[in-house]
Amino acid sequence: MLKVYGDCRSGNCFKVKLMLHLLALPYEWVAIDVLKGETQCDDFLAKNPNGKIPVLELEDGTCLWESNAILNFLADGTEYLPSEPRLRTQVLQWQFFEQYSHEPYVAVARFIQLYQGMPEERLVEYKECHVRGHKAFKVMEQQLQRTPYLVGDKLSIADIALYAYSHVADEGGFDLSPYPAIGAWLARVASHPRYVGMLD
Repeated sequence: MLKVYGDCRSGNCFKVKLMLHLLALPYEWVAIDVLKGETQCDDFLAKNPNGKIPVLELEDGTCLWESNAILNFLADGTEYLPSEPRLRTQVLQWQFFEQYSHEPYVAVARFIQLYQGMPEERLVEYKECHVRGHKAFKVMEQQLQRTPYLVGDKLSIADIALYAYSHVADEGGFDLSPYPAIGAWLARVASHPRYVGMLD
């Protein structure tokens, strides 16, 4: 059986959990507490020398890491990853966007507020995360005004990658009410019959 090493409140880990549920694949969840340093112990570092979650352990013991790479592995050959080169590249385009223009700001603001309780020394960084996070949401809003999902008419791993932290952006102080297309998209993703919530 597949094993997922992760933190249930982590958006990056939620990507993998949601993908597994959408594909109806059985798995074992192994809880890892980052704040207690569990990603830095020898046993975990043997699975991911970079010391980060999530990690997907395959049946043969092979370990895969980096959430978007895991999404590509799981979605390969399924409806969630287009085979047509242009569409497949657009999926990758949004995954790179998530890692470089979205997650570093939306997820970090959430971490500062939810996990750290807004320490004084990180308030300037928190405000900067909001400026850059809203820039990312404006880019998403433009696309979602044109298409129901980020890559055309079908749910793909591009949506899963960006849904993970977008749907809990309020926990980082983001107000998404100015983005009605994003709001409709969030509801669309959550309406999938095999959807599972972050804390379910």
